[in-house]
Amino acid sequence: MLQPALLPVSEVASYFLGELLAESAVPILLVDDDPLQLRVREAVLRRAHFEVAVATSAEGALAVLRAAARPFAAIITDHVLPGASGVEFVRRLRAIEPWVPVIVVTGMPEAEPEYKGLNILFQEKPVDPEEMIRLVERVTGRK
Repeated sequence: MLQPALLPVSEVASYFLGELLAESAVPILLVDDDPLQLRVREAVLRRAHFEVAVATSAEGALAVLRAAARPFAAIITDHVLPGASGVEFVRRLRAIEPWVPVIVVTGMPEAEPEYKGLNILFQEKPVDPEEMIRLVERVTGRK
């Protein structure tokens, strides 16, 4: 007669905690064509227990949005993107996701007026990791 395999309680608890975190993780989409900025922000948000998807262009981001299994709680985008500016991306995004919070992170403060009426949070670079987490928590309502 086969005996069921018994797992140590710590392994079982870790499994269920991981499942719970995966289900409750807040999904964020990062859009930036700078691979270093993308990797750093992704790592910061993952360490803060956000679920992170990435795209390097407006077209890529729109494809990720269409393919996503569940809606994103927030989108963080750069202003300068290949093929379409951040403003063009946000306009196209608003046609399919009118209410998703968007944070535009850029080193170009003069670009802020271009986003008038698009319901975004404009943030100048640099943004330290703690501030990035606070911004995302604020727009997603987490914490």
